[in-house]
Amino acid sequence: HDSVLQTLALVQRRAENPREVASLARRQERELRAWLLDRPSTRAGESLAAALEAAAAEVEDSHGGAIELVTVGDCPLDPDAEAVLGAAREAILNAAKFAGDAGPIDAFAEMGPERIEVFVRDRGAGFDPDAVPEDRQGVRESIIGRMERHGGRAAVRAGAGGGTEVELSLKRVRT
Repeated sequence: HDSVLQTLALVQRRAENPREVASLARRQERELRAWLLDRPSTRAGESLAAALEAAAAEVEDSHGGAIELVTVGDCPLDPDAEAVLGAAREAILNAAKFAGDAGPIDAFAEMGPERIEVFVRDRGAGFDPDAVPEDRQGVRESIIGRMERHGGRAAVRAGAGGGTEVELSLKRVRT
């Protein structure tokens, strides 16, 4: 209850800044959902779903744009899942930096025993990944290279009507 009251007090003081008020409301919504679903918010180190939620919340809080994340299933945060997490976080961060003002960023993650798939879509102007100069390593190394080093793949596509979609896929190795 204390965090709700604190958020309401902050909303009153920052009512002239709609973007900041929306960010406060989304942060409070995440906390309330975790409480209602009896999910501890500190378990990001234990599962990929929790770590993705924490990464999306961190980017949303630091950049102010809305990130709509849907997760289906879950898996332990092993080294391969950490690679997917890093690539997904970079895709979300890029979308927030370059397209955050164009509307919410959509992220969908499906995690199962055989495969992990993550999709990140924004509504920005889009870009041609092949036109990025060789000295720019962000997408090339932080997303594509990271996935390839772990046996996965990443596809970065410009949307037909603008925007960018990043697709991450990794087959899980059973031990």
